[in-house]
Amino acid sequence: MTKADLIEEVAAIGGLSKKSSEQVVSTFFGSIVESLRHGDKVELRGFGTFKLRRRKSRIGRNPKTGEQVQVPAKIVPFFKPGKDLRELVNQ
Repeated sequence: MTKADLIEEVAAIGGLSKKSSEQVVSTFFGSIVESLRHGDKVELRGFGTFKLRRRKSRIGRNPKTGEQVQVPAKIVPFFKPGKDLRELVNQ
């Protein structure tokens, strides 16, 4: 499912125009991004949790040349599905 598909689904179920649905979906995603930017975790009960994970710097390898390269430390978003979501998917 793409963002456009999600907007159409929200419009159909919610009885909203596509423009209003696009604002709802964009606001929802924007709120998650802003919370993560501030270092907060986002917990949607029954769905899952978005949080940040810190990755240490390491020495990697360029697959094309085989030469070693330094990969810097970084922070990456991480999603952990909730129990209800896992059960629904595995039915």
